[in-house]
Amino acid sequence: MSDTPAYQVVVNDEEQHALWPARTAPPAGWHAEGFTGSEEECMAHVDTVWPDIRPLGLRRRLARSAEAGR
Repeated sequence: MSDTPAYQVVVNDEEQHALWPARTAPPAGWHAEGFTGSEEECMAHVDTVWPDIRPLGLRRRLARSAEAGR
């Protein structure tokens, strides 16, 4: 078995996270977040760094709506 991590964590402009094969460049619109490891390690990392899974645009709209309602 290889010591090379099997997965990397990738992120898009909406701050959505995904796992991608470590030896493969991320697809267009995604960039490597910097964490690599096993599937389980990457999933645990994503669970830690991405607690609010709503896309960034939606979070911003909801925040503006909440501020306007004050």
